[in-house]
Amino acid sequence: MKKSFEMAGAFIGVIVGAGFASGQEILQFFTSFGWWGVVGTAIATVLFAFLGMNLTTLGSRLHATSHKEVVYQICGKYLGAAVDFVITFFLFGVSVVMFAGAGSIFENQFGIPAMYGSLAMLIVTILTLMFNVQKIIAMISAITPFLMVLVVIIAGYSIFTTDLTAGQMDQLAKQQNSGSSNWILGALLYVSYNLAAGASMLTVMGGLEKDEKIAKKGGVYGGIGLGILILLINVAIFTKINQVGSSDMPMLTLATNISPILGVLMSIALLGMIYNTAVGMLYAFTVRIVPAESKHFNWVVWVIGVGGFGLSFVGFITLVSTVYPAMGYLGFVLMIAIVIAWFVNVKRSKAKSLVVKEA
Repeated sequence: MKKSFEMAGAFIGVIVGAGFASGQEILQFFTSFGWWGVVGTAIATVLFAFLGMNLTTLGSRLHATSHKEVVYQICGKYLGAAVDFVITFFLFGVSVVMFAGAGSIFENQFGIPAMYGSLAMLIVTILTLMFNVQKIIAMISAITPFLMVLVVIIAGYSIFTTDLTAGQMDQLAKQQNSGSSNWILGALLYVSYNLAAGASMLTVMGGLEKDEKIAKKGGVYGGIGLGILILLINVAIFTKINQVGSSDMPMLTLATNISPILGVLMSIALLGMIYNTAVGMLYAFTVRIVPAESKHFNWVVWVIGVGGFGLSFVGFITLVSTVYPAMGYLGFVLMIAIVIAWFVNVKRSKAKSLVVKEA
């Protein structure tokens, strides 16, 4: 049980850094659809749990050391090669986005030039990767409870102090910019691009666990945990939509409105989540090029990291608007492939059961 929860915490930590960093994504893909957005969070929860379960289970079954084995298994030889290439490219792209995001928070919240914030995130990330992967997973999962506590506090405060009626919340929420044309597509897109970002690390985590049942539970618990976080953040923003609707970082604004101290803690939590994703993405990208146990691993990480640091000067907003939408399309391919692979596996299991009974 402990291993499953540790895996779940790491799963949440990796995904949260990429998709939850500001609360802006939740606003666009869920809150902007009013009460239907709450239904959307339920759909996202089920999908995260189902897809996460399949990726960690396949990773365990194939003893995956990178996403390659799992991608080829579920997508086949030719489509698998294309998906493998694109995932590898986006792993690096998300790492660059995280370095830029760290710089943005340092500059906007603490008045420190973005370059120094990005550099600090680069150094901490690479030093972390000097540890073995089990310790990396433990580090990532350790930060998750801190964020969840803050989100629960902010959500609880928002619910009990809102001065809006249910109708007003719904009306104001629907006036916000949306990330999709309807609430169902919004939930699907949100899961899609987050899956594309986290799939590689999920398969690696599964590959480290020999017991498929533990790996499966880790994926399920992680998906449920993500769903709870989405719901809490959505409710917090929804109940205070009149205050944070125009904010670039709604959750940070809410935290600061409650208390400047809580705002600082939330900034630290956001940096922690960005750190989680930077570590997860850079590790998954590097092991796709050179095995973690290779003597060349450390210097390759430094070369890749410094390259990502240089590209982060393109700018956080520009990178997000370029990398994430493209990841969404890749995520849909992965989602469909995983569902098909699951149905095929269930069909095979039933056929085997019938053969055994007839024998």
